[in-house]
Parts: sequence; C-alpha cells; structure tokens
Amino acid sequence: MPEPLHSAFASCTPLHVPVGTAPVLTVVIDTEEEFDWRAPFDREATGVENISCQVLAQRVMDRYGIVPTYVVDYPVASTPAAVSALRAIADAGGCEIGAHLHPWVNPPFEEPLDPFHSYPGNLPTPLQREKLSRLANCIADAFGRRPVVYKAGRYGLGPATFGILAELGFAVDVSIVPHTDFSRSHGPDFTLLPSEPFLGPDGIVALPLSVHFLGLLAGGGEALYPLIAGKAGMRLRLPGLLSRTGLLERLRLSPEGHSFDDLARQTRSALSRGERYFMLTYHSSSLLPGANSYVRDEAEREVFLAKLDRFFDFFFGECAGRTQPCTEFATAVAARG
Repeated sequence: MPEPLHSAFASCTPLHVPVGTAPVLTVVIDTEEEFDWRAPFDREATGVENISCQVLAQRVMDRYGIVPTYVVDYPVASTPAAVSALRAIADAGGCEIGAHLHPWVNPPFEEPLDPFHSYPGNLPTPLQREKLSRLANCIADAFGRRPVVYKAGRYGLGPATFGILAELGFAVDVSIVPHTDFSRSHGPDFTLLPSEPFLGPDGIVALPLSVHFLGLLAGGGEALYPLIAGKAGMRLRLPGLLSRTGLLERLRLSPEGHSFDDLARQTRSALSRGERYFMLTYHSSSLLPGANSYVRDEAEREVFLAKLDRFFDFFFGECAGRTQPCTEFATAVAARG
C-alpha cells in the first residue's frame, strides 16, 4: 500500500478565501496524449492529435476572460506541432503552461510498467525527481518558460512530491482530489487532506480540485461517504441509491460525465456553505471526438463546448463570480494567508 499522505501534510496552513468576496474560478486542463484508459499502460501510446482541437474551448474561455492552465505532459511538450498550437495561445497571454507527469511515457524508463508505478508519488524519490526534472526542462525548452504549476498524473501525489516540487522551482500544486480515496488502485488517499486551498510543505500552495457533497446528508458527507463508497457500500450500490434519492451525492466540477445542471447544483450548494474558490477541470482529449468515453463524436463535442459556455455564463452572471489564473490566485491567497 502507498505510504499515507496525511502525515506529510500535518503542518499545512489553510488559505481562506473570505466569505463575502466574489467567488473565484480557475480552469485546469490535463493536456496529454490520447490513450485507451481501460487498456494496460503503453509507452508507445504517445499520439497528441487532440492538441490541435484545444482552440475550440479556448475560444469559449477567451470570451469570458478566462486564462486556463494547460498542464502538459512529456508527449505534448516533446511534439513540435502540439507545442506550436499551445505556445501560440500562451504567447498571446491566453493561458498558462504547467506540468503533468505521466510516468509511463516520461523518461527515464526505469520503473515497471504497471498500475502501482503509474502514480508518480509511488516511484522511488530519485526517479520521481528525475522524471519531473526532465519534464520541466522539456517544457522550458519548448515554451520558453519554466512551469510553476504541477498536476500529478492520475492525481498521484506522494509524501516526497512537495519537496521535489520546491527543489525544481514549482510553486503551485493542483493534484489533490478532496473527499476521494484512490488507494484501492494503489493511488493516494486524500480523505484526510484539506478541501480548501492551503500552504503545504516546502512552501508549495495547494489548490485542490472542486469536489463537494450535495443532498440532505451533505453536512455529514466527509464522515459518511468513505463508508458508503467502501467495499460493502459498493456491493450494495449505495452511492447511486443515495444520489438518486437526494440524500447524498459527491460531485466534481467537470463537464466530463456531468450535465450543466450538475455543475450548477454543485456550485450553488458550495456557495451556500461559504465556498469561494472553484476549479473546473477536464482532459484535453475530450476535444477530439472518440479519444475518450466522454466525447464520442462531433455532436457530443458540441454539447461539451456548449456546456462550458453555459457554465461560465452562469458563474459570472448568476454567481457574480470572477476568474484568475492559477498562479495569480495562488500568489494572492498565499500573501493574504
């Protein structure tokens, strides 16, 4: 089993976004190769055709003044056509470029090719550092700037990750998935980590993904959901049952697998409980029809783009929200904290 994360984060400092201020939205895109998520890991699966499609969603975000963070992995950063497409956006001030480590396609290739080692945080510390160093250098060479935002592939943080990030000049991590335990598949258990921004070890600012509980039992979600989503609960299909009955539902702020109504319900519920920071995430492959299960054809891509447009209109209209790039928000909240 992976070493628990919570001991490494015992001294973290919450960075509150004051209640009464306008809610803030950041957008983070896992910018990566196309591969079959259900198949075994493959070092040769490095196609990045989807990158040329990113301009479609970027145009939507440009209309709202959103500067997203494209966290790019090694196949993207080492492919000239992909770099050219993203660098044109970055050079125009339309996005930030961060780093996204998929160990199985990121040299050096010293680890076994298996699920356990697909989580960067499970790698031996020297190998995790070397892979991330090569990725950061590749991004710096390709884009003319070193990345300061990091997202672990498969959300795979480890106890040593923040120390490595500090050594390599990173300032912000966007890997934490609150209220979620990946340990059954050898990944990290985030259930004991904060769900709000915090200053972590080695001065790294952590901006967790937006994951919230909804329903009549939402107030007890942190305690109840690990039981409901455990082995016995999954056998009894309790998560689906409680969601359908309106008792308890866990939602992640993403257009992948969620309707606009889901995104709006989640946001309204979080706002009602005083939440003021929101992160919307998705995978770059969702812009290439057929590259993943979320967008299977061009019609579904149009639905996906319309969903983004409608949510942004909702957030900046009904919710009176504002937007900031990840690095700008992290700097501001850390200074305030």
